Amino acid sequence: MKSPKLDFDTPLVTVDIAIFSVIEGALAVLLVKRPDAPEEPFPNHWALPGGFIDLDQDADLLACARRKLKEKTGLASPYLEQLGAWGGNKRDPRGWSVTQVYFSLLSADGLELRAGANAADVKWARIEQNETGVDDRLAFDHKTLLAAAVQRLRGKVEYTSLPAFLLPEEFTLSELQRVYEIVLGRPVEKSAFRKRVGDAGLVEKVPRQRLSANRPAQLYRLKKRAAPIYFPRTFSPRG
Repeated sequence: MKSPKLDFDTPLVTVDIAIFSVIEGALAVLLVKRPDAPEEPFPNHWALPGGFIDLDQDADLLACARRKLKEKTGLASPYLEQLGAWGGNKRDPRGWSVTQVYFSLLSADGLELRAGANAADVKWARIEQNETGVDDRLAFDHKTLLAAAVQRLRGKVEYTSLPAFLLPEEFTLSELQRVYEIVLGRPVEKSAFRKRVGDAGLVEKVPRQRLSANRPAQLYRLKKRAAPIYFPRTFSPRG
């Protein structure tokens, strides 16, 4: 679809996504390396995945975010949330630009990363406890965007079921507690955690167990995966 000719300037419009997962026991974010080309800003810099709105393919911002997520991971996320908008005349050397930012939560199980047509490489970058960024230098204002996404995620983890979206469809209660602790960056008390999960009706048993060296562990799944559940109180640290 060709855009109509306008008698005023329009900004560059993009969508960027902070895609989180738990990799090797730590919270991690997906980064793509920008191509090394003279016409490209920030060549060889790492960045959050994203790109320009496609007027032919994208009916709205969410459609663009879902398309970019699919291009980079080959998957549709069970959780994709709109974070906010950033814009200005300094964030992109090509001109005045605005980006709509989303964050996504994915299980690492069976996940295959894809560099994509406009990315030289792709990787998971670890986010340390009590940190909101990564060691790599990021293109554009993506350091600011990533910090905002990490803060939103950690803030909502205190009172929602969001960490469950970082797990595969079936999991044990110990695995669920562990992923909460990874994202929060601190331990939570086991009995209080399980009571909160039970009172909220968050999970249901599946007719399977996970075999281990000690004893079989009961497997569970989320009762609802369409949206997070909100808890009336935040989680208490382990005493």
